[in-house]
Amino acid sequence: MTLIYKSNWQPKYSFWLSIAVLLLGMAIILLPLFVVFVTSLAPPMTAMGILHPPVWSLTNYLEAWKQGKFLRAFANSTLVALAVTTFQIITSAFAGYALARLKFRGKQIILLIILVTLVIPFQMLVIPIFLVLKWGHLINTYWAMILPTAANGFGIFLLRQYFQTIPVEIEEAAVIDGASHLQILWQIMLPLSRPALVTLFLFTFIGEWNDLFKPLVFTTRPELKTVQLALAEFQDQFTSNWPLMMAAVNISTIPVLGLFLIAQRQFIRGISTTGIKG
Repeated sequence: MTLIYKSNWQPKYSFWLSIAVLLLGMAIILLPLFVVFVTSLAPPMTAMGILHPPVWSLTNYLEAWKQGKFLRAFANSTLVALAVTTFQIITSAFAGYALARLKFRGKQIILLIILVTLVIPFQMLVIPIFLVLKWGHLINTYWAMILPTAANGFGIFLLRQYFQTIPVEIEEAAVIDGASHLQILWQIMLPLSRPALVTLFLFTFIGEWNDLFKPLVFTTRPELKTVQLALAEFQDQFTSNWPLMMAAVNISTIPVLGLFLIAQRQFIRGISTTGIKG
């Protein structure tokens, strides 16, 4: 009788314990975001009582947008992020398909070199990249923020892993019908790899949107200022005005947060599917 009671009780105990741990983790993650959001609604120059301001309003958002001149920064960040994302999807698709399906000498060595690049910080390469960009007269241009990350080892490995989950029989049938490798990649592999493509798009776009290093090093022209660079300058200017600063932080975060919420289902599917085959 005691054994039967334990067998019925332990699963319920484990279930409620898991729920409690998940709720605790959610609270730890969401509490700072909640504080940032509530602070952004407080009156300007509020030092005390931020969580209980006398009046909540969106004035800080309007003022931060105007003072930070985010319109041009948003346009620049969108242009750079979309360009880099497009280049990475193209280069990752071609390289990933070659490493997943084509047979040629040295393929494993090339894959190993690509994986090694993942552990090399971008900051270690900044001097040779700067010299190459200067030689090509690309400093202080959009290309200086696009070309250094136009290809990425993570994207190549991600699509390579996903391509390996697609049955080879589909490609063999296309070859019998006379399809070339390019047609197979464009008409078969990429449509079937939508979750992986969405995952790569989100990783790349969010990474480029949040990047401060490249605009700071490779550009000095004010008209090339990105969102993160504008936000850094805004924080230096309004150090003591916490509500205004939090409003600016939320403004810079809203686009990537909305993008993730829209594509989260495909993102989770892409993460869970890749890596099935080594």
